[in-house]
Amino acid sequence: MDKILFSQEVPVMDKVDVLVVGGGPAGIAASVAAARAGMSTRLVDNNGYLGGMATAGLVGPFMTSFSPDGSRQIVKGIFDELLLRMIDHGGAIHPSQCKPGTSYSSYIGRGHGNVSPFNSEAFKVDAEALCLNAGVKLLYHVFFVKALVSEDGDSITGAVFATKAGLQVIQAKIFIDCTGDGDLAASAGVVMKQGRDEDGLTQPATLFFRISGIDKQKLERHRLEHPEPDAKQFNTEVEYARSQGDFPIEREKLGMYESCDGTWRVNTTRIIHLDATDPAAVTAAEIEGRKQIQTVMSFLHKYIPGAENACLIESASVLGVRESRRIIGEYVLTAEDILSSRKFEDSIGLYGFPIDIHQPDGKSGVFMQFKEPYSIPYRILLPKQRGKNLLVAGRCVSATHDALGSVRIMPACFVTGQAAGTAAALALQEGISPKQLAYKKLEKKLLKNGALLTW
Repeated sequence: MDKILFSQEVPVMDKVDVLVVGGGPAGIAASVAAARAGMSTRLVDNNGYLGGMATAGLVGPFMTSFSPDGSRQIVKGIFDELLLRMIDHGGAIHPSQCKPGTSYSSYIGRGHGNVSPFNSEAFKVDAEALCLNAGVKLLYHVFFVKALVSEDGDSITGAVFATKAGLQVIQAKIFIDCTGDGDLAASAGVVMKQGRDEDGLTQPATLFFRISGIDKQKLERHRLEHPEPDAKQFNTEVEYARSQGDFPIEREKLGMYESCDGTWRVNTTRIIHLDATDPAAVTAAEIEGRKQIQTVMSFLHKYIPGAENACLIESASVLGVRESRRIIGEYVLTAEDILSSRKFEDSIGLYGFPIDIHQPDGKSGVFMQFKEPYSIPYRILLPKQRGKNLLVAGRCVSATHDALGSVRIMPACFVTGQAAGTAAALALQEGISPKQLAYKKLEKKLLKNGALLTW
């Protein structure tokens, strides 16, 4: 690739205690936690609203925030606060009201109890109110360009963004990477990992879309008359359509989730062998995703009773990426940790969604359940090398390819985000780095603010 030298003076647009890059579930929780602890906090995002995958990506519902046996809600704190706010405004349904095997869980029983359907527009409004009431300074339509690092390379001194006003810098004392792809961490020289160990391949991406016009009674009557094995909903129709040349997508079932407003989110398109950090590849994937949406709509009209009059409302404005870069942290969460329901001494929260791996090279998947929640360790937020004043939350935390199949899910992103924002504030109060923070102080603060850390 040809290169040119580009150099210019860049104005500093803001100086804050904490800069959070990425306004998805992790970024929302991180910024609210830091601001409530008294830190001047700036949250930036390249969209014109908050939510990330939950809004721009149309990903939903929130998968379970309950224990694996469905007996108890285990993700609370800022996640629960936002959820209850949306419920009060008619924009969500509480997970206790959503049993497995219903339309809210795409008729899947295994691992799909206690989901939380929500309206993306309600999410945008209530997430903004949550942030603004906490004192978070929001900035939209900014694109991260580069991390500025200290001479020794160990700390970040600023982040450069592309804006309508040109390149601008935001300086901070502590930075929190909630970009999903680990953009800030990678630019700062943090050691990253991508995909499976054996070949680097990542889970496929999906372009979600939203539809209306489903005759639910007819759909459910057809299901009762033609039952399918759990997690194989509408597999017979998919495979028959494939035999007729009408379903070339590498997917073996139809994922269709009813939302709280009577519309349905469809999780069925599939783009394999994608490097989500390559803009040309993402562009091609989104074009392919829209083509696949037309294929799925035709399939619904032709093969699914009750969906003959389905109408496409919208496709997601960004690709639903399940996996890209993740940091190598002070600890790497493993599948064994999750499946054994490991309880860590530095727990920042609990989670109970199964390990859900969409195989990188085909239509099959792996779904591994466990009996009790596992705890998420603080150390997976901390880069092992460099990034002295950096925390990472959300999809790019330190985990193996398999473990990411669980900890990448949105309620878990709220957990890691709240912990990151809380740790940033405590570290600043003591004048130390997040790595030097005594866990007991973090534990005390998280418990005070509603997080559940032990089972």
